[in-house]
Amino acid sequence: MKHNTKIAVIGSGTMGNGIAHVLAQANFDTLLVDINKNQLIKAMEVIEKNLERQIKKNIIFIKDKDNILRNIKTSDNMDDCKEIDLVIEAIPEKYELKVSLFKKLDNICKSSTIFASNTSSISISNLGNQTNRPDKMIGMHFMNPVPIMKLVEIINTIHTSNLTTNKIVDITKKINKIPIQCNDYPGFVSNRILMPMINEAIFCLEQNVAKKEAIDEIMKLGMSHPMGPLQLADFIGLDVCLDIMEVLWIGFNDSKYRPCTLLKTMVSSGLLGKKTGRGFYSYD
Repeated sequence: MKHNTKIAVIGSGTMGNGIAHVLAQANFDTLLVDINKNQLIKAMEVIEKNLERQIKKNIIFIKDKDNILRNIKTSDNMDDCKEIDLVIEAIPEKYELKVSLFKKLDNICKSSTIFASNTSSISISNLGNQTNRPDKMIGMHFMNPVPIMKLVEIINTIHTSNLTTNKIVDITKKINKIPIQCNDYPGFVSNRILMPMINEAIFCLEQNVAKKEAIDEIMKLGMSHPMGPLQLADFIGLDVCLDIMEVLWIGFNDSKYRPCTLLKTMVSSGLLGKKTGRGFYSYD
């Protein structure tokens, strides 16, 4: 059964196309928006490929695929969001970019439209304060890969209304995810704990405490982590890891969050992990 809430996802990269996928799979009318038309084409190809994987794993049926794809419309025009009920932002982790986007949307969307950010560390309060609807601003931090991971970290600010929170919790459950609420602090819960661990693993490598493979294996075998911290950093993107560490460092003004020099060097050298083919490991 179709849901009444119309949802737009802004940004069609890895997170954006994953969010659009799960929304459409749950029968929400979904508008996937990106200023780059080629990126939208690529995003739809990724979604179709991921649906094929789900068919092979008996998660969905063949007949479901076409219906899910029909639930997604694409656009490179932000004005198409004027009748949308919920906007989920999934653009790069840059404060200025997000502020600029939400200011534009504030003038385009209905006054009742809820704004959600998929940011992994940036202050939801600061984003909301740049709009005329801070009570309708909330964080929806999805985990990667979105179609597989169950958690959505729901981030409330002091201004977020109970109506907004309840609506987002309800939608999160309808897309078969588990909403866990927290309050708006740098890094929230997930990345406040995860990123310093990854950063410390990079310090271990930089200081030659052990080889990269040994660091990862110790954490996998000793701590039951499914993936070692250096490999995980490659999958997240070293630039994203650095962005989050800098948010923590500035936000808390505490040297324990200072980004490792090796991490900064790798990012400045373009070694960003899996997406560039090389990070701590090489990828074909």
